[in-house]
Amino acid sequence: MSPTGRGIVDCVPSLYEDLSFRGLLAQESAGLREVLDGPPMAAYHGMDPTADSLHIGSLYGVCTLKRFQAAGHRPIALAGGGTGLIGDPGGRDEERPLLTPEEHAANMAGIEAQLRRLLGVEDGGQEIVLVDNADWLVGYRLVDFLREIGKHFTVNQMVQKESVRARFERETGISYTEFSYMLLQACDFLHLYDEFGCRVQFGGSDQWGNITAGIDLIRRVRRAEAHGFGWPLLLSSEGKKYGKSTGNAVWLDAGRTAPFLLYQHFVRVGDDEVGAMLRFLTFLSHEEILELDRATAEHPERREAQRALAREVCRFVHGEAETAAAERATAALYSEDIAGLDESLLLVVLSEAPSSVVARSELEGDGLDLAAVLASTGLSPSRGAARTAIEQGGAYVNNQRRQGPDARVTLDDLLHGRYVVLRRGRRDYHLLRAE
Repeated sequence: MSPTGRGIVDCVPSLYEDLSFRGLLAQESAGLREVLDGPPMAAYHGMDPTADSLHIGSLYGVCTLKRFQAAGHRPIALAGGGTGLIGDPGGRDEERPLLTPEEHAANMAGIEAQLRRLLGVEDGGQEIVLVDNADWLVGYRLVDFLREIGKHFTVNQMVQKESVRARFERETGISYTEFSYMLLQACDFLHLYDEFGCRVQFGGSDQWGNITAGIDLIRRVRRAEAHGFGWPLLLSSEGKKYGKSTGNAVWLDAGRTAPFLLYQHFVRVGDDEVGAMLRFLTFLSHEEILELDRATAEHPERREAQRALAREVCRFVHGEAETAAAERATAALYSEDIAGLDESLLLVVLSEAPSSVVARSELEGDGLDLAAVLASTGLSPSRGAARTAIEQGGAYVNNQRRQGPDARVTLDDLLHGRYVVLRRGRRDYHLLRAE
């Protein structure tokens, strides 16, 4: 539920206007508005199983499927069991490694379970259909595929697509395997049109060439009108696409990315990014988002929009209980409440901090000089700098300020009998492990 208690159904005039407000229509086919705001129909988004979990880049598609569901349309989530065996060249500098059958099966099982959990029916919306394109692609005979699909495309047309042209311009080039991916995705759209009357496909802007290929195929083969739209890619602060292949994925699986770390990722989003992410990745109303925009402009230091974004995304992905735990842990990160975290959550909270080991015996009696510990762990460049930090109130043990020339670290400071959390200043942490 949103903070206003209205659920995910936004009080807006139309689906098209909602998608437009949220910035999801970077590219669109002619006549899209009439279809989106017309009678109920089927629309689809595809995700290839190149890992056993979805990531935050996948949330674009998942959230958009939910928006179609709330608007009364029939959303189709396609798990690319067939296309995943090939690999999409879009947005990549080099070819994807081919998965083994065992890896592929494990990945399919993982993302199908996530999709079923995230895309359950809510508030009386249309049931979401989950399909696997391996069901129709894997058994397709090559000669039949070339006659029925391939003859409708020219190589000239295909090389003009951005995802292909970009690879032509690089030294690595593109293999025939990946070159054919566009035809496979077009075949998917045709199959879903025939099976479910699917008239709309949507995805990231790097998929636009594949989407328009499907639109063209349906027009040529069925003499029918199909539509699509693409949204801007979700990029990191370094300008890289979030995803499995770029090495910066933030996973939706709690075993890969803990809920606290997912929450922290969005709490740390910059002021210049948070407005777009609130639109793309949450079900907050337009009014709520605009109010958070104002809060960011007037009081950026409060980070109200970031906290709302983190709360809404974590709640959608992991539920209320995990979100509440992530919020408590976030508050504890900067307070003495850190001593009250259970051991597993403490280790998650400090998982990104450097750590080192100290002999337990060194903490006995008077223990260790805090200035020496700060210097040895790298929190301060020298003992002199550490003493200055202590004198100025910038040194903390378990988030308790330690001052004075005799500040020590002893056995009494151990959390769960093993850990000491050291901090210098606001954000520099170090986890000391006693063994």
